[in-house]
Amino acid sequence: QLQLAESGGGLVQPGGSVILACTSSGRTLDVLGIGWFRQVPGKERESLACISSRDYRTNYADSVKGRFTISRHDAENTVYLLLKSLQPEDTGVYYCAADTSGTISTSRIPCLFDVDAWGQGTQVTVST
Repeated sequence: QLQLAESGGGLVQPGGSVILACTSSGRTLDVLGIGWFRQVPGKERESLACISSRDYRTNYADSVKGRFTISRHDAENTVYLLLKSLQPEDTGVYYCAADTSGTISTSRIPCLFDVDAWGQGTQVTVST
């Protein structure tokens, strides 16, 4: 059974950076399309970024384009999300998700076609 786990969240000052990691068990990440999402209380879960398997295509929501970077290191079985220039409105629980098709959409957000597994989430709080 595919399971995902996020790590790396915490308290960050405005303007700061943090890197989140997503790892898997039950199946390696190299064949999976991976997406990062953010959940804020009272709002729908927001798709932020995706990366495909094999050809490493990426797609970003306009709200994070230029500030967040998704990357994958298959040898480490890890997909990263680098968050830079963080603002208080970036506060939320960050989730990674997997699409076992391995593909993503590069023309729309949300950029995963399907979600076959979710991680448990990691909290990022941007505050002084």
